[in-house]
Amino acid sequence: MQATEPLAIKRFERDGYLVVPGLVDAAIRRRMLDVVNGALEPLQGPAEFETEVGYPGSPASRSAAGGDTVRRLLHVYSRDDVFRQWVSSPDVVAWLRVLMGSEQVMLSQGHHNCVMTKYPGYSSRTMWHQDIRYWSFDRPELVSVWLALGAEREINGALKVIPGSHVTAFDRGRLDRDLFLRPELAQNAELIDQARVVELEPGDTLFFHSRLFHCAGRNDSDTVKYSAVFTYHTADNRPIPGTRSSNYPSIAV
Repeated sequence: MQATEPLAIKRFERDGYLVVPGLVDAAIRRRMLDVVNGALEPLQGPAEFETEVGYPGSPASRSAAGGDTVRRLLHVYSRDDVFRQWVSSPDVVAWLRVLMGSEQVMLSQGHHNCVMTKYPGYSSRTMWHQDIRYWSFDRPELVSVWLALGAEREINGALKVIPGSHVTAFDRGRLDRDLFLRPELAQNAELIDQARVVELEPGDTLFFHSRLFHCAGRNDSDTVKYSAVFTYHTADNRPIPGTRSSNYPSIAV
């Protein structure tokens, strides 16, 4: 699949996401996994723990069983050249320029820029949400790039998405206090019934819009799932000063 393929671009515009198979070389992916495993044992922060998010299934406290379960390794861009080179690689950037409609693409260091680690037993379940709820930019038009470092299936917590939800208008009453979809509402339940599981092979890359509703289940397999995730914006879509989105400078790719 090429970044100039018209049908792929139309699918992204319609659905809010696109899977590009094999966008990373197997040797590079293995190097990424080596870096991740080296940062986890022993743990080299910064990291986010499952207890910090308080989602369903996460341990109640750091002193509880599984309380030291890592949810994300943070600031991955600065950890190793293998990540820095991949996020600005010609293949990745070509897709971003086409999907975002701009030659000037920036990597956000303040959002995602992490490796998601989903452990068996103590991983939490993430409810339906849009990533843009956390972010503050001039326009809610960002794209995240999710690289599967191993196989992603429903059993180990693969992402689920609601196609087309990135262009759907949502009244505030359809969301709860924390801006998750309220599944008890009939209107939302009908929407959730349209969800798809995005299953990925090792090395597959998922591009998805910041307004796309998505969720993820627990990892009910017996192995850890690793996913490298980065977020991009165009140069003319600036973070709002004084917000979390402006804490770290973005990087031109």
